[in-house]
Amino acid sequence: MNTLDPALFSDDAIAPETRAINDGIIAATKDMANWWDVGAQKVRDARANGHGVFPAPVKSERARWMEIDGPAGKVKLRVAAPAQSRGVYLHMHGGGHVLGAADQQDRLLEIIADSTGLTAVSVEYRLAPENPYPAGPDDCEAAALWVGDHIRDFGGEALAIGGESAGAHLAALTMLRLREKHGRMPFKAANLVFGVFDLGMTPSARAFGDERLVLRTLDIVKFGDAFLPGLSDAEKRAPHLSPLYADLKGLCPALFTIGTRDALLDDSLFMHARWVAAGNAGELAIYPGACHGFIAFPYAQTFASLKQQTEFLNAALG
Repeated sequence: MNTLDPALFSDDAIAPETRAINDGIIAATKDMANWWDVGAQKVRDARANGHGVFPAPVKSERARWMEIDGPAGKVKLRVAAPAQSRGVYLHMHGGGHVLGAADQQDRLLEIIADSTGLTAVSVEYRLAPENPYPAGPDDCEAAALWVGDHIRDFGGEALAIGGESAGAHLAALTMLRLREKHGRMPFKAANLVFGVFDLGMTPSARAFGDERLVLRTLDIVKFGDAFLPGLSDAEKRAPHLSPLYADLKGLCPALFTIGTRDALLDDSLFMHARWVAAGNAGELAIYPGACHGFIAFPYAQTFASLKQQTEFLNAALG
């Protein structure tokens, strides 16, 4: 599903299973407290303990923590290796730059590692509102530089980058920072899953409204204000903050994954178009009816997406 076929956006294209998943999410979250009312750390703790809309995180027995030097102390990395590694998949987790953690998607890291032969390395970057911009991007940049310098320690030279939601945003910023500040473009593939690329908000983000299908318009506003406090929407669109507006020339092949019931639909549609227009190889995977964060739920579209993501990485890396 890599073309803008109008049929993909019709109600008839949405499978009954997808509708049931979405209805269940809306029902489960209609009375859920807002993180900005109860405090970000309380919501982080609840997620870590399996409370909330997303399935409880399953910890991997083989994943391990390691630390590297960062711009403000140590940066932790969550590492999941395959039986035989040929390089690294550098991963940034989602959560609106406010929530989430590197050890809350161990199963995803295992799937990527085992399907691609890459050691999955997820960055435990600093979170807003306690640590607003540039803390998180600085940590991801430091991790990317360290991985690039130590890539042979991971069994090969294959190097890819990716993430989900805010993690896709951080992955894109990291590529741009390495190119602009360090003259490097070490990544051979980028796996950008339901990312936010315009922090001033695209039309779909503004129009989504208050239906609590994981991510509402209000949530996007609050996440953006926590990450970039005091900035107007126009200021949030500066190229060093919103990669949709950056010079995208000379970047690696990328896969953009998005569902049609995601408030960030336009972010992926627009970013894919600009990516290709800049002369880069780009693929677009559209999942009818899928909501934001859909790959966290075990159903057919998740399995299809994970298969497509790993096949893309293997094809791009050779």
